[in-house]
Amino acid sequence: MEEFNVMVPGAKATGRVEVKSPFNGMVVGSVPTIDAEGAEQALHNADALFRDRSCWLPAHERMAILEKTATLMEAQFDELVQVALSEGGKPFNDSRVEVARAIDGVKNCIECMRSEHGTEIPMRLNPASANRLAMTSREPVGVVMAVSAFNHPLNLIVHQVGPALATGCPVIVKPATDTSLSCFKFIELLREAGLPEAWAQAVCVESNDIASSMVTDGRVAFFSFIGSARVGWMLKSQLAPGTRCALEHGGVAPVIVAADADLEAMLPLLVKGGFYHAGQVCVSVQRVYAEAAIAEELAQRMATMAEGLKVGDPADPETEVGPLIRHQETDRVAKWVDEAVAAGAKLLCGGNKISGALYAPTVLLNPPDDITISQNEVFGPVVCVYSYDTIDEAISRANALPFSFQASVMTRDIDKALLAYKNLNAAAVMVNDHTAFRVDWMPFAGLKQSGYGVGGIPYTYDDMQVEKMLVMKSDSL
Repeated sequence: MEEFNVMVPGAKATGRVEVKSPFNGMVVGSVPTIDAEGAEQALHNADALFRDRSCWLPAHERMAILEKTATLMEAQFDELVQVALSEGGKPFNDSRVEVARAIDGVKNCIECMRSEHGTEIPMRLNPASANRLAMTSREPVGVVMAVSAFNHPLNLIVHQVGPALATGCPVIVKPATDTSLSCFKFIELLREAGLPEAWAQAVCVESNDIASSMVTDGRVAFFSFIGSARVGWMLKSQLAPGTRCALEHGGVAPVIVAADADLEAMLPLLVKGGFYHAGQVCVSVQRVYAEAAIAEELAQRMATMAEGLKVGDPADPETEVGPLIRHQETDRVAKWVDEAVAAGAKLLCGGNKISGALYAPTVLLNPPDDITISQNEVFGPVVCVYSYDTIDEAISRANALPFSFQASVMTRDIDKALLAYKNLNAAAVMVNDHTAFRVDWMPFAGLKQSGYGVGGIPYTYDDMQVEKMLVMKSDSL
């Protein structure tokens, strides 16, 4: 079991939170909690560091710490996989991919430091700018407060904490309580690599009110949030004046499949994109709009493939679909599917709880557009297939919801692909790929109710800096 101590210098633990496996409920570790006094101490620590510029870590020291952290992560790869798997329930092979991504993410932060820079501002272009030279450099924005989600317990933390440290921002991170072990472990590794303790503080607080007070404190310069839209928008509305933020919420990702699509190549992508991590991914394939001539065939073939997925213990290397994070989520997904079937959707596979933690991979054909599962992010192992007659109809239905994140079109016709790209309301459109495709250096942005700002490590790195201009006047110029 993983047991961690308080990671806020000067604060005391007020209790402990047990972290349990979502698969079997066994306790896999624990982290300490802090109260309002401890939260104030964390904010004071971070603010004091940032205010005293003599405490700022030079870039070469930050780079060395991140490089050493990546080395430590590689040496402890199997342990990191086990921690993430045990607390989050992502299957073994997918958890290995997550840890590899997290290590690469730390290295990406170093690359950002090597390549990002200020610019020269043209002067001497008119009499007013004569005898002047102007340039910009980049400085850290200030204290970063990060609140994270459960579904990628290590990689999401790297995306929030890594850029903060690369830019030189003190960072306080509150992971999802259900999956706090990976976060505390990562901060522990940073400290082992030489990071002074107050530069990165992991916190688990006694109540949501304490967490809200930390986020909305005037000492916070940047708020990084990954989680539900309800919580994200609520916290954004309460931020102190001047606090910047980035919010990453969920989507109800649409895929348009034309009749000319290569189904042999596309079906495995749809199944992977829909059932990866039991659908608990913010850009998981959820709504598949298939041209009427192929809709039933596509749905039935997806169902056959979904039935063949191995569901069970995430520690088993053969498992492809693991548990949902909490039993109440399994109950919610079951309720939404039952509602869809009662409303006329055709159930092609699944539609049942295997246990309190596991829900069978489910494919529904033509659920009504106005029911819960068609209108909201399911965040579970359910894919809905809808029949359409024209590409314009498919695009219109795909755009009908107040969510906009990543979308996809599958076709061999370049004109259809470009038409969909032009007209789909999405931050990114994948052609002949699933909606959950991502590499960590590309922009990753939820639009409309799906988020605010742009994620992706280089983009977060930019957000956590200010560009400061220097103007020099000299008769020698």
